[in-house]
Amino acid sequence: MRRIEKRLFAMNDEIAALRRDERLAAEELIFHQHLHDDANRDALTSDSPLDRADARETGADVARFERHVAELAQRRERLEVERDRLLKKLT
Repeated sequence: MRRIEKRLFAMNDEIAALRRDERLAAEELIFHQHLHDDANRDALTSDSPLDRADARETGADVARFERHVAELAQRRERLEVERDRLLKKLT
């Protein structure tokens, strides 16, 4: 039993860290989405090749952060499932 409890404490710490990282990444994603919106608007109004390139770059940043947030959520969810499985062993 002692070993399971130690694993549960470690898992809870890791879940908390993942939640924090997920929240921070989601906030940064919002920032990048705003930048992308501005870059798209500039690209549409100016029709400049530089503005279009900037819009593509910011779009890539948004996609990268969306994947990052999804990966963090997936890792957290897997740990939560494992934690629930271990908790059932204790009862």
